[in-house]
Amino acid sequence: MGRPVTKSELITASVESYEKMNLLISSLTEKELSTEFDFSDDEKKKEAHWRRDKNLRDVLIHIYEWHQLLLKWIQCNQNGDGKPFIPEPYNWKTYGDMNMELWKKHQNTSLENAKEMLNESHEKVMALAESFSNEELFTKGIFKWVGGSTLGSYFISCTSGHYNWAIKKLKAHRKNCK
Repeated sequence: MGRPVTKSELITASVESYEKMNLLISSLTEKELSTEFDFSDDEKKKEAHWRRDKNLRDVLIHIYEWHQLLLKWIQCNQNGDGKPFIPEPYNWKTYGDMNMELWKKHQNTSLENAKEMLNESHEKVMALAESFSNEELFTKGIFKWVGGSTLGSYFISCTSGHYNWAIKKLKAHRKNCK
């Protein structure tokens, strides 16, 4: 499936990617779970997240925190409090710094808590997505606070986009553990 362009495609992609990610997680061995992520030998993996995330918890918490960004952003803007998606003092040029702060915030969060937090936030994000019409999700200009994009594109980024990112990272880690 390509990038979703309808509400039903968004829901399907999100649910399927989430299930696929969880299936992969459930198949990780004890060795894969206990071995720290290390992608330093792969020169193709230059983005900051390849160095930032050291374990499954870090990956799950990252997705959880992006769910929180989406939920809070929509709630604030629906309540008339015009807020950008990326909270101050960060912006789209400095969100990598925000991601590091989110990473630091959860270094004492257990893997079990991270799993529970992500499951709860996934359900909230999916329920919120269901509450919007296809037009509200995929028509530009419906919500001025979304800017030049669509609300659906933010949902895609925070759900199937991030779930597929996690799958790619976990598969790369699994390959490193062999």
